[in-house]
This record gives sequence, C-alpha cells and structure tokens, in this order.
Amino acid sequence: MSEDKNHIQFELTDELLAKVESLVSYKKNKELKAYMDEFHYADIAEILDELELEDSVYIIKLLDSETTSDVLMEMDEDNREKVLQNLSAKEIAEEIQELDTDDAADIIAELPEERRHAVISSIEDEEHKAVIKELLAYEDDTAGSLMAKELVKVYETWTVAGCLRRIRAQAKDVTRVHSIYVVTKQEKLIGRLSLKDLIVAKSDQKISDIFISSVDYVFVEDDVEEVARIMAKYDLEAIPVVDEEKTLLGRITIDDIVDVLKEEADKDYQLAAGITNDVEADDSIFELTRARLPWLLIGMFGGLGAATIITGFQNVMQDYVILLSFVPLIQATAGNVGVQSSAIVVQGLANDTIKGEVITRLMKEFLLGLVNGLAIALVVLPVSHFLFKTPYLVSATICIALITVIVIAALIGTFIPIFLDKRGVDPAVATGPFITTSNDIFGILIYFVIAKAILGF
Repeated sequence: MSEDKNHIQFELTDELLAKVESLVSYKKNKELKAYMDEFHYADIAEILDELELEDSVYIIKLLDSETTSDVLMEMDEDNREKVLQNLSAKEIAEEIQELDTDDAADIIAELPEERRHAVISSIEDEEHKAVIKELLAYEDDTAGSLMAKELVKVYETWTVAGCLRRIRAQAKDVTRVHSIYVVTKQEKLIGRLSLKDLIVAKSDQKISDIFISSVDYVFVEDDVEEVARIMAKYDLEAIPVVDEEKTLLGRITIDDIVDVLKEEADKDYQLAAGITNDVEADDSIFELTRARLPWLLIGMFGGLGAATIITGFQNVMQDYVILLSFVPLIQATAGNVGVQSSAIVVQGLANDTIKGEVITRLMKEFLLGLVNGLAIALVVLPVSHFLFKTPYLVSATICIALITVIVIAALIGTFIPIFLDKRGVDPAVATGPFITTSNDIFGILIYFVIAKAILGF
C-alpha cells in the first residue's frame, strides 16, 4: 500500500462505517477493495476496530496480504486476537510473510502455543521462519525480543562500487533504511557508513577508508526501557543490536520504541491509580475486579488503621473535639503531598534524571515540604481561629501538626520510589493508593501525637 496517501485528515464517521458495512453486506468486493485502497493501513485498522468481528474478518480475507499484514499490526490487540482466531494457520502465515521479522514474531507470540507451532510450520520461506523462531527465543522486554533482523550492512573490505551494488540488493528487504552498518568478516560491528560519504567517494576506495567508527549500540539482553532511554537521549531513529562479542544481530527502530514507551506509560498510569493488572475498559467485570480490588483492600485496611488511631485518642480528647474536624484536612494534605513528591521522583527515575545522593534529594524535599507547610499553615491559622472559633493554642497545634505532616509526607513520597527502584520494583507502584494510604495513617498518628504533646490531653 502506498505510503504517500493523504491520511492525515482521516475521520472515522458513522457514514463511512455504514458504507463499509453495506459493501460487505452486499458482497460488493470490487467496490470494497477500491474503497479500502483509498485509506492508509492505519486508517483501515481503525475502521476494522469499529466493525463487527465477522465484517472485519471478511475484509482481512478480501484484501491482499501486503496490505492486511500492516493493518493487523495497527489493530487493537484484543480485536486482532479475535480476528486471528477466525483465520486458519495458513492464512495467518501468509499475512506474516509480508511483515518484518520483529512484527511477525510479535503477532505469533500472541497466539496459543499449539496454534503458534501450526502457523510457523505453514510459513513457506524457510529463512523467514528461522529468523522468527530466533526472535521468539529471546526473553520478553529485552532488546532481542524487539529487534528486527532486516538491516543494511557492509563489510569493511568492500570497495565503494561493490558496496553500492550490494546495498541495492539488501535494501529490497528493508522497509526504511535508517543506517548502514559496517562489520568485519566475522560480523563484528565496527561502525556506520554515511550515505553522503559513500556517494562522493571514489569507486575503488575501500569502505575501511571512509566509514565512521563511532556508533551507538545496545546488547541483545538489555532491557527495552534502557534501549528507549538511549535512543531518546541521542535522538536515534534506529540502533543496532549486538551480542557480548559485538556481533551484529539486528536493529531496533523508533516505531518499536514508541510502542514500548506507550505500553510502559499505560502500565505506570494504571499502577499509580491502584490497578495491578493491565486491563482495558472493555474487559470483563471479573478481570476489572481482579485488577482493582487488591489496592482497594489495602486502602480499606489503611482506613481501618486510621480509625483505630482516632479511637485510641477519643477518650482523652473530649475537651478538644474540634481536632476531629481537621482530620480530613490532615489526611487530604498528607496524601496530596505524598503523591506529588512520588510522581516527580518516579518521572525522574523513568527519564534517568535523578542524580546524586539520596540524602541530598531528601534534604531538598524536606526544605520544599517546610516551605509548603508554612504557606498552608498561614492560611489555616486564621481560618481555624476566626471561622471555627478555635482557641489560639489549638489553632497553633493544628498548624504545627500540619507542617510536620507535610514534611513527613514529602519525605515518604520521595524515599519510597527510590527504595523500590533500587530493589528492582517498578517505582510507579509507589504513587497513588500506596502513598495516599501510608500517609493517611502516618498523618493521623503524627497529628494526634503532636496535639497530645502540646495540649496535654
């Protein structure tokens, strides 16, 4: 399918869907194929995501594999899974043979094991089949699982004239040529080749005389988040993947990294919201409950803990019932401050911008919490005294407790994500319900301990 179609202005409307459904219903295959050919494959995927499964499968089987292979990669994962269930192993294999090896491996990895073997066995291109098997052998979330084997490489011993001929042959199998990599006879990566230098060089010059030895690369076992960090830092459109001996194995392109970043962002967002599994709005009630309930139970026990603390003080604070009126303020402020601090730290850890000693970071948060606490206390003090008719000593107690709670919440919100990160746990789990619940409990405890110390009840 042509890449230069005007798909930027595409808008999925009810009229468009109705037209597609009508063409499918009346089996007007020629018209339907001509109509679908007007759209970019990403737009076709968007259309299929909105159609009934039967209609989506009909269109997938109607269009040529070169188009539908790209369409399948762009479809919603759940919808793609349903479509694949309605295709035979041979039909899936035909689609996969049109894809780059990394995309083909991604689709096969989504299939049940038995069906996976059937699809692989149906792939006629033995070389393509072998490469897919190799990629499937790498662990998830590693550079190896993300790389494609299609790339353009040249040997240092080639002449410029011979290099140009071979590059033309290699480029036929590569969707986009981001870089030309230079290797030794032993396939060791030693550099990259500038297309400009190649064009202006004399035809009898050796590649060893004109290649650039400086080249960024990642190891095949590197974590995909580390790959994303490197590519973002150096603004790379593609990066080569090597083994421990620096043998060139494949390359990772920016479109794969964008998918990784999106998946990681979705995962962190759900963790921050207290959702333990990767779920979507259309998932079953059971799946949604299983994902949400654990954190809700933690929040429940946190609330029971706070209630227990309040109960422990209620018999000795009958003269200061007004203190109970400010419990929601203490809890809300502690939770908000903790979430703010942890969110900044989690973001910094994800972007690799958290530098220096932990004690320095904690000291900065201490000062920040102190400043914010004083600012909020200056607002609460007159409000509590004049609006709630609270005695000056009680108002001062509330403000001192509030400042202390804010400082402690900021320190907890900073320390916990760093601690989890050093222990190999996703720090995103520290935001949201975890921090809010822990700070609720600590906030209430600190509030009443300070009140008891000052007011003497």
